[in-house]
Amino acid sequence: MDTTDEQRLREAAQILSHATQVAVLTGAGISAESGVPTFRGEGGFWRGQSAMELATPEAFRRDPEGVWEFYRFRIAGLEDVVPNDGHRALADLESRSDRFWLITQNVDGLHRAAGSRNVIELHGTLDRARCQACSYRCASAELPDQPVPACPTCGNRLRPAVVWFGESLPDEALARAEEAIGACELMLVVGTSGVVQPASSFARWARSRGARVVEVNLESTPISDVADVSLFGPAGVVLPRLVDMSARDRA
Repeated sequence: MDTTDEQRLREAAQILSHATQVAVLTGAGISAESGVPTFRGEGGFWRGQSAMELATPEAFRRDPEGVWEFYRFRIAGLEDVVPNDGHRALADLESRSDRFWLITQNVDGLHRAAGSRNVIELHGTLDRARCQACSYRCASAELPDQPVPACPTCGNRLRPAVVWFGESLPDEALARAEEAIGACELMLVVGTSGVVQPASSFARWARSRGARVVEVNLESTPISDVADVSLFGPAGVVLPRLVDMSARDRA
């Protein structure tokens, strides 16, 4: 880091060291460092199709077998993926905080794998499937071996337990996220583009009610305008330094 970057890191560490109630929002950027493809950029296509077009209720109605083929590919691709130092730093931060919430837009389960406990998965998770008609849910590893898995309870189609484009966020996850934003003293925003609603408004809401905002990203985003400090660099590099430095400041 150059001198300016180091000064920003120290400023962010000071803010974090004084916060006892911390909310974190993470996006695809942190998991991309573990090799998880994103919906945007080079990883946004699968067999010539846009992943963003496959992840819709309309695509599932039109071609459920094709959508399940895509999601089985995604689930299989996570088998050898492990949390990176950024995920682990956030788990460490949780252990040091009086109250901590980790709100994620990611569906890969890497935060839980890293040891984070209070994880709010806004967009669901790939390691679960649910019936589109009844309350049945199961682990993805337990799916029946069918091109389009059928619900053993009611016979309707099972689908990945994720939020597709055009769908509303789960009420429980959204309520927990709103509780976190309403209570936090600091909101740490990591690896998110800042353009997907409603998560893109969380930092502005937290700032409007007096919370400090620190951003960690590879480049400037719309959230940079409301951040007290923006730290530019890989989360796997920046977050361990930030958490360690804040711990020393707190001591």
